[in-house]
Amino acid sequence: MSVSDSTSGVNIKDVLSNSSVKTGTTTGGLAAATNSATGKQALGKDAFLQLLVTQLKNQNPLDPQDNSEFVAQLAQFSSLEGITTLNTTVSGIAGNYNSSQALQASSLVGRSVIAQTDKAVVDTSKSFNGSVVVPASGAVSVTIKDTDGKVVRTIDMGTQKAGNASFIWDGKDASGAVAAAGTYTFTASATYDGKATSLITYLPATVNSVTISQTGGELMLNLAGLGSVALSKVQTIGI
Repeated sequence: MSVSDSTSGVNIKDVLSNSSVKTGTTTGGLAAATNSATGKQALGKDAFLQLLVTQLKNQNPLDPQDNSEFVAQLAQFSSLEGITTLNTTVSGIAGNYNSSQALQASSLVGRSVIAQTDKAVVDTSKSFNGSVVVPASGAVSVTIKDTDGKVVRTIDMGTQKAGNASFIWDGKDASGAVAAAGTYTFTASATYDGKATSLITYLPATVNSVTISQTGGELMLNLAGLGSVALSKVQTIGI
């Protein structure tokens, strides 16, 4: 007596390619799983499990699923679930980070900071303090210009050692008269081997507002009368 095998095995590839094998109880689940796998929606762990169960229900009883293949598919399912959990965790961390940035930003508004910039809003009725980053020992000077680019004052700081060198402007121009309050540009330079080299200046400013990046970028401080500067360029945060 011979036995004819009238069933056909179904594997993951058959389902993903929209196999024509259907049963009365599994057609709906197979269609839903296939829709997930063919791009109509993301293939998540639920869709993956549906594919696996559908494959087991429709396997050939005379040639059942190989144990090693089944274990491999279970391992894939476990990995998929782990990745899904990881994505959820990372999303939560990103949300907490954004909340932390917003809290940090709100505390900076109205505060005085010392930032890497060459411009400052100066109240010339009182002394103005700034600093220069000196890479190596040399003669340092600071040139102060108004909004029209006219030189108002040049401060000779003499020979400075490597490091941060502070300077003070009393708000007066070269003739000794008090300059008008406003925005001024500070250009620092040092002489090395007879050549002038531009130096970085750190100047005080007031934070008017803060811009928070929606893509995880750096926090930007909007300084009064000066524009934006990255938080990483701030040296000191005051009261």
